[in-house]
Amino acid sequence: MSAVLALSRDYPSREGNPVLRAVEARIFALRYFRDCMACGFCHDACCAHGVDIDLDNAARLKAMPPDFHARIGAPASEWFTAEAVADVEFPSGRHLRTSVRDGACIFLNRPGRGCKIHAWCLEKGIDYHTLKPMVSTLFPLTFEHGVLAASGEIADGSLVCSGEGDTAYRGARAELAYYFGETLVAELDSLEARNSP
Repeated sequence: MSAVLALSRDYPSREGNPVLRAVEARIFALRYFRDCMACGFCHDACCAHGVDIDLDNAARLKAMPPDFHARIGAPASEWFTAEAVADVEFPSGRHLRTSVRDGACIFLNRPGRGCKIHAWCLEKGIDYHTLKPMVSTLFPLTFEHGVLAASGEIADGSLVCSGEGDTAYRGARAELAYYFGETLVAELDSLEARNSP
């Protein structure tokens, strides 16, 4: 277990939840190949399991226009798990999980690379933060019980691209600033300076 460092105050996300109160020190040391779309060896392995998605975020995706639905290539009724899980760390207080079809997340762009949600947003000039699950955007970081933590795959070394490149923190730094603000990032920068190997 990595050392957990308390933050100076609570940092709620821009949607209220999650709220960060502490950070695992190992996010400043664990490394991975950050430039996902330039990777030629992972074959989108991190998309094999699907991802937790806030219930309201899932509803926004289902409400997207027909061209988005056509891009996904499956009925919206098949996009998510059926049962919502109560979870106070998600903005709506509940989350679903994206479905896995043929060994990967239903939103994986199989003919190409990456996430269909992210690609569609870029093509349409939409901020991907409004539609892409926060858990995906922060990866390989996550949040659990108020702690900003390394995702299981980078923590245990099973992430195909782990080992070389940027630290997990540096790779997600801009996303943390978007969701939690520059004040959190400034505090994390200070903790990084004191806790980097």
